[in-house]
Amino acid sequence: MKKNIALLAGGYSGEFVISIKTAETIEKNLDTNLYNVYKIIVTKDEWYHEHGNKILVDKNDFSLLIDGKKITFDCVFIAMHGSPGEDGRIQGYLDMLQIPYTTCNAIVSALTFNKSYCNKVVKAFNVVNIANSVHLIKGEPYSMGAILDELKLPVFVKPNESGSSLGVSKVKNVAELLPAIEKAFGEDNQVLIEEFIEGRELTIGVYKINGVLTALPATEILSQNEFFDYEAKYTPGVTKEITPAQINPQVKEQLETKAMYIYRHLNCRGIVRMDFILETKTNKLFFLEVNTMPGQSENSIVPQQVRATGMELKKFYGELLEDCLKNHNL
Repeated sequence: MKKNIALLAGGYSGEFVISIKTAETIEKNLDTNLYNVYKIIVTKDEWYHEHGNKILVDKNDFSLLIDGKKITFDCVFIAMHGSPGEDGRIQGYLDMLQIPYTTCNAIVSALTFNKSYCNKVVKAFNVVNIANSVHLIKGEPYSMGAILDELKLPVFVKPNESGSSLGVSKVKNVAELLPAIEKAFGEDNQVLIEEFIEGRELTIGVYKINGVLTALPATEILSQNEFFDYEAKYTPGVTKEITPAQINPQVKEQLETKAMYIYRHLNCRGIVRMDFILETKTNKLFFLEVNTMPGQSENSIVPQQVRATGMELKKFYGELLEDCLKNHNL
């Protein structure tokens, strides 16, 4: 019998449009011989499925009423970036209803969504370098002098809980620092200021199926912009993404080993993507962040990496779903 799959897209953040594109790719590559897929759009005002007209989700049990028939779900494929799909909120809700889902659990999602807290935990693993940083909270006093005593320019100023590089600035001189902080506070109540690490930007997908951990071929990101900002991520031609990355075997092994170690010790689940910098001067790897719901529009990095292994997306997403259905309580 076919399984009923809810494909959750949208969300409350500026990544709404990207989430819709991610969901389109996933929906197109789910086997309709095996699954009945119901795409559900989440906004702050309503959660709905389009079936000729909008059918609202009954949030009491996460069900739909279509043509007089109640539809409940065997599994939820979460395709939301940002809140509430990547910060643990949806995961906590689904846990309460005992409905399996494809991403990390609520605690891991909440931790990894907070860049500063995640950095502190990963630093404690003592397996990878972390850039020096300062964490600011809206309403708490801070001074430019104290920040500059802690960090060397240039720095990146970013919202602590946001994705797609929204609100991120690269600051090269003191005059740019306050406007960058205010810009980041426009996106979030917490701001992370990190020292710039000069080097090659590498990103790698990691996933687990039936307890077997696999690292996908890494991608090197070469942006024509100052950094891999929102425009560089989503405007064709602004960024060159090389998959597999042209790195030597030692760096490749290091990258895969460290990414899989972090995945295991953060207790991740499903497909995640981790971003690193390979520092030019030292050839050391610096950890940047974990994306527990990485972008998967047609030309996004994870689909590129999956194709580079020779695997079709239909097989990849099918395996993720089947693992979720079989092992979600493990």
